[in-house]
Amino acid sequence: GLMVTICERVRAMPRARRVDPMLGGAALRAWRMDPDGVDRDTRALAVRFTLEELGMRAPGRSVEVRVPPWGAVQCLAGPVHRRGTPANVVECDDRTWLGLACGVLTWASASESGALRISGVRADLSEVLPLLVDDGTGAATAYPGSCD
Repeated sequence: GLMVTICERVRAMPRARRVDPMLGGAALRAWRMDPDGVDRDTRALAVRFTLEELGMRAPGRSVEVRVPPWGAVQCLAGPVHRRGTPANVVECDDRTWLGLACGVLTWASASESGALRISGVRADLSEVLPLLVDDGTGAATAYPGSCD
C-alpha cells in the first residue's frame, strides 16, 4: 500500500550529510599531518566524516562498521540487517579506521595484525577502501577506485 511505497522511497533517497565535508576534510587532513597530535574533537570529526563517506560511496545495510566511541555506519548492498546484532560487523579503533580510510593501512595488513574485529562473511571492505588518498601535498583527494 501507500506506506510501503513511502518507505521504499525513503530508503532509496541518498543519505543526508551530518558532517560538513569541508570541516570533515579539514579534520582528516589535520589527522594525516599529525595523528598523535590532533585533539579528541578533531579525531572524532575525522572518523565521523569518513564513516559517512563510506555510507555515501557504498550504500546499503548488509555490513555495519563500528569505530567506538565515535560512530558506526551501515554500508554495502546485500542482505539487510533489521534487528539484534548484525551478522556482518567490522570494528576497530579510530587510528586503524582513519589509516584504512586514507590508505595508510591496507585491509590485509590491518586484518592480519588483529587491529580489525571482523564477523560475518560479507564483512570485507577491501573493495571500497581506501576512501581517500594523499596526493603528496597533505590534501586528501577522492580515491580513483572508489564509487563517486
